[in-house]
Amino acid sequence: MKLDRALDLMREVPDFPRPGVVFRDLTPVFADPDALRAVVDGLQGGIDPDTQVVAAIESRGFLLGAALGYGWGYGVVPLRKPGKLPAVAHRVSYALEYGEATLELPAEAVLPGQRVVVVDDVLATGGTAAAACELVEAAGGVVTGVSVVLEIPGLGGRERLGGRRVDALLAV
Repeated sequence: MKLDRALDLMREVPDFPRPGVVFRDLTPVFADPDALRAVVDGLQGGIDPDTQVVAAIESRGFLLGAALGYGWGYGVVPLRKPGKLPAVAHRVSYALEYGEATLELPAEAVLPGQRVVVVDDVLATGGTAAAACELVEAAGGVVTGVSVVLEIPGLGGRERLGGRRVDALLAV
């Protein structure tokens, strides 16, 4: 399946999670094996070849990160919401479009000098991706880029990432 056909499976859900917001739901893409393969292959094409680890943002980033790790031999590190990890190396709180959130990095998951790509489904305002980059760098990792399926350029997320490489399969 071609990538554009795979991304056509994305569903738009109006007024979620609040009135006036159009949520881009990638569940139908993930549920179709050929579409999932096309998306993961598309993401891989934008990842720096010297990358060693995928930092996968909770929760849809986990799906993409696990597939990338398995398919291309990367280690996978989950960046989790608070209270989910038994040992936390670093924690970052940040602003979201709809409030505040916190991400945590597991202890000893990213080693100093490791080359890490941050992966998620959507780049919107950039708060989550910026927090993920901060976590990786606090552990001594080197962020090789941020890879997402969908970018919403009008929300300015790319600008919050301080000139880091950003690869998005689709911008809406």
